[in-house]
Amino acid sequence: MIGKRSKESGEAFERWITAACKYYQEMGIACIAKTPEPMKPIKSLGQGRFVACFTKKGQPDYKGILCDGSGIMFEAKHTDSDRIFQNAVTDAQWKSLDVYERFGAHCYVMVSLELVKFYRVPWKVGKRMKELFGHKFMTEGELEPHRLKEKRCTILILEGVELRNEDSKSAAGAEAE
Repeated sequence: MIGKRSKESGEAFERWITAACKYYQEMGIACIAKTPEPMKPIKSLGQGRFVACFTKKGQPDYKGILCDGSGIMFEAKHTDSDRIFQNAVTDAQWKSLDVYERFGAHCYVMVSLELVKFYRVPWKVGKRMKELFGHKFMTEGELEPHRLKEKRCTILILEGVELRNEDSKSAAGAEAE
């Protein structure tokens, strides 16, 4: 029962992030899309339905581009506890975030605590939890500097992201309009 509730909460968090991505695209700030999970159909159930299996380990949940031309990638993680564990990010996701970060993309782990508090943790922080905090998780207090605001039921996932081009719109400035 707890696993099912947590899965449903994680799916709700991703729906809210997807809605925020749509908001930023309508504002001309970013084009960010959910990364489809690679799967292979193994049995047809008819009417466009099928049984499938995943073909490889998942990549980070979202990828896109900001209005200044820079890339963005992030993984979404939900927990019903008061902390997020570093091992919630899989090895395949870790590697992808590292590669995109090396190429200059904005890389984050978006965190939901109990579907009430939301955070954008820079990947450079998320991957160094042990070094920075002395343990491989972040508590609510350690997450606080990365807390996201909400406006009209939208999680402002890009507020405060530094754009690399002064001619581009400010991601933070879009919320002030």
